[in-house]
Amino acid sequence: MCHECHRVEAKDYWRCVVQVRQHAENKKTYLYLEQLILKHKAHENTLGIKPMHGGLDFYFATENHARKLVNFLESMVPVKVTSSRRLISHDKNSNIHHYKYTWSVEIAPLSKDSLVCLSPKFRHILGNIPPLCLVHRVTHGMHLIDPVSGQISELNGLNYFRSPFEAICNPRQLVEYIVMDIEPVQQGSHKPSSATKGQTHMSERHLLCDVWLVRASQLGTNDNTIHARSHLGHILNVGDSVMGYSMTEANINEQEFEKLKSHQIPDIILVRKLHDRQAGNKKRSWKLKHLTYGAVDESLVKDKLDFIEDLEEDAELRKNINVYGDKTKPQTEMGEEDNSTDVDLAERFDESASLGSTINENDTEDKR
Repeated sequence: MCHECHRVEAKDYWRCVVQVRQHAENKKTYLYLEQLILKHKAHENTLGIKPMHGGLDFYFATENHARKLVNFLESMVPVKVTSSRRLISHDKNSNIHHYKYTWSVEIAPLSKDSLVCLSPKFRHILGNIPPLCLVHRVTHGMHLIDPVSGQISELNGLNYFRSPFEAICNPRQLVEYIVMDIEPVQQGSHKPSSATKGQTHMSERHLLCDVWLVRASQLGTNDNTIHARSHLGHILNVGDSVMGYSMTEANINEQEFEKLKSHQIPDIILVRKLHDRQAGNKKRSWKLKHLTYGAVDESLVKDKLDFIEDLEEDAELRKNINVYGDKTKPQTEMGEEDNSTDVDLAERFDESASLGSTINENDTEDKR
């Protein structure tokens, strides 16, 4: 019996496996990459996809198909790739070796809304941007924003993996605050220093503001407001709920953070406006597809809900993925009050026109 017949009889069809992992608390970059794979059909040559802790395994019959997926992943998000091979059999007569190949694809452990503390080396690479930055977006590079000045810069994967670092705060540490007062910062009153001019630039999407806050858990019992400067002036109003990192209470054990002076660490770093999640789930009339069925990973439930809200708020991010109309959800009636954001009908794809598994995003809570 020939080698290929042996493999068929043993149900050993695959020759190559691509192992995709993101080892981080905040896994929204992994969720985003999954949607990119689906949109571009980068998985169409797989023999099977198996969910694993921290990611997915993609199985292929040929090395070329596996390499094609690896090249796609490298072009989409910051990743580090290592490869290995294992000898399966050796024909002494023909001197032919049969191998199984493994590619390990490690996604950078940074995702949207994570807080990072940059070393002097990275600050220099990024144009002397301040050390405490929020991850604003992750595409082929990591887009960082200083929430106090509004300066933005981009860190590419090549520079990152030369000296990798992790987030010092992740969305699970966010604290809810109520906006008591807000005042926009006049344009020109906060400009980058001469050392950064021409290397970083100010975000045109965001508006700097001074905000006075009360912790939501202390509303009505503590009238003392806390001041913060934020880049969210374009979306915040008095009475809004906003999520932020309480730097005075955060337990951060990180070498670069411990080197900072007290004036470099604000009391609060605001991250995102808080929407009514329950109302959004009920009114959301769209859903995403997924690569696999099966039980929902408990650690991903909140990240999935946060990722969906990111898509609703960011039209640029939605351009890179496919969203589908959810026929199980009724459309909002005319005249009905709806303060939640939603995806325009023109952006949705017909589910019947595309193959693949689907999981209704609103079912994640039901499977908990």
